[in-house]
Amino acid sequence: MIRSIAAVLLVSSALTMSAAEAKWLFNLPEAQAIAKKENKLVLMDFTGSDWCGWCIKLRKEVFLTPEFNAYARSNLVLVEIDQPRYKPLSPEMLETNTKLQEKYGANGFPTLVLLSSTGQEVWRLGGYADLPVAQWATMFDSFKKGLPTTPPPIGTVTQPPAQAQK
Repeated sequence: MIRSIAAVLLVSSALTMSAAEAKWLFNLPEAQAIAKKENKLVLMDFTGSDWCGWCIKLRKEVFLTPEFNAYARSNLVLVEIDQPRYKPLSPEMLETNTKLQEKYGANGFPTLVLLSSTGQEVWRLGGYADLPVAQWATMFDSFKKGLPTTPPPIGTVTQPPAQAQK
């Protein structure tokens, strides 16, 4: 009986770990230090997390998927640079995020910026791209290997998603 319970707990914890979300950081210098140490890419997501329909769609359809999270845990250091309208952020965090938005020229949301492990910008996407997670992973892998890649087309959806409610 004890072995059965232990087996169930082991399987249960393995499933939980495989479905766990990759960790999103909110501090770029911390993310860059981790990326350098672990030889990973830094993916910055400039977002309006609680009001931008395309940002919410990207999060739901890509960032929250088990496939993306499994890939990100091994290959990416994720950084959210948020400009929310309804979610409270400290004045210091809003100021930091605004400065990063200006520094990286993120003039619209979402904007994704990929940095090498040494902090050099290697790719950016202003807007939403309707791509399967496997294609995102293949594209990020090509940047990690230093191969040139054609940026994905901006989203093919013609109507913007509904805006988030308060």
